[in-house]
Amino acid sequence: MANMIVPKSQQAEFIRAESELVIEQARKDKAEKYAKLGEPIELKGIAIDLHIRGDYAWTAENSHVARKVDLENGKTAKLYKGHSGPVTCLAFCDLKPGSGDGGILLTGSWDKTIKAWNAETGELISTTPAQEDFVKSLHVVPSKNLLVSGGSDKAVRFWDLSTVSSSAPLKAAGSLSSHRRPVEALASYVAANGDLSLFTSDSAGLINAWSLRYEGDIWRATVLPDGEMRHHRTGVTEMFYGEGHLWSSSSDETVQVVPYPLPPPTAKKPKPIPPITLPTLSKALLPLPLVPSLAANADAFPYLLAASGDIIRVYDISELDSPELLREVTGHWHDVTRLRVWLRSDKENKAAKSVWIVSAGLDRTLRRWKLSGMPLISTPDIVVPETQSTKTMPPPAPAAKADNELTEEEERELAELMGDDD
Repeated sequence: MANMIVPKSQQAEFIRAESELVIEQARKDKAEKYAKLGEPIELKGIAIDLHIRGDYAWTAENSHVARKVDLENGKTAKLYKGHSGPVTCLAFCDLKPGSGDGGILLTGSWDKTIKAWNAETGELISTTPAQEDFVKSLHVVPSKNLLVSGGSDKAVRFWDLSTVSSSAPLKAAGSLSSHRRPVEALASYVAANGDLSLFTSDSAGLINAWSLRYEGDIWRATVLPDGEMRHHRTGVTEMFYGEGHLWSSSSDETVQVVPYPLPPPTAKKPKPIPPITLPTLSKALLPLPLVPSLAANADAFPYLLAASGDIIRVYDISELDSPELLREVTGHWHDVTRLRVWLRSDKENKAAKSVWIVSAGLDRTLRRWKLSGMPLISTPDIVVPETQSTKTMPPPAPAAKADNELTEEEERELAELMGDDD
């Protein structure tokens, strides 16, 4: 019998199908191996964004909902239903402006809207048509009553939060359209004199730094000196600003720490900070010295956490120009999407808090890791005053048990959601 000749196009399909089967089997093996690691909390949807306040986590999920999860018992305390597409991002602002209560949850979605919710009751307050395409990022500047949104329409838009508790849509307060690719991540810095700087980044790796001025009812943006930064080759996935540096993770398999603003040309140039190179793309970044809840003890936490695929890498950044890899933590069986800090109360002494890391992944789980439980890492417990966000809340409702397998359709949807979309 003559050998059958397979067309090249079909050969490529066979190779692709075989490689996908290998990946699928590897993930199934990991799912079994790491089923109990990190005190997993199973979710019905995939957490694309994650925020933590007190002993609760809020997730933005591809299942069209935002979710409030009790981190102690793993149960769902509240569901925020109303979006007609995957929820991609979330942020908090004050119910009473200037109070710091964080009583309003803001969510952005594929349905092109921003919704405002009463974070405690789950009541929908307002819906704002926000972008001409997917809403991909939200960022609140509390002292300015300002919400910034970025989207797949490549636009950055400004929203006035002074009347956010009203049922009316948020009031538009300006926009900028310098990016040529979807806007993925946002960060800001308010100087001691009140000057506001905004950082915007896109899926091509471009980061722009802006000076924002409020004129009348509009925020106007001017590019800052040296404000166009191209140190990433591909998309920026997460971004933070603090201690005179801009921190960013990227799909180009690096984490970059860049001084900003740059010193004047006449000043002595600082020693360049080399990029941290990862084995694969990074969707999540967590520089512990910049976490507000750790600010009073920042010197005790000289660590940077970065996700590389499904692995969490922990670095000692005592010396920024020579970061040291301490260890790798494997627990998820699919990519890690977010890393956040949780100050967990001691069962016997509620004023004492230990530092935990909560990770979210495409495997439909949140996982909880005690920082001091990681080998080579020694961190103290800290004592913090009880605040409104850490007080005991009403008992949450039970959560429905979720499967942890992704369908082929969900894999494609998440690949599109998390990837570079024009």
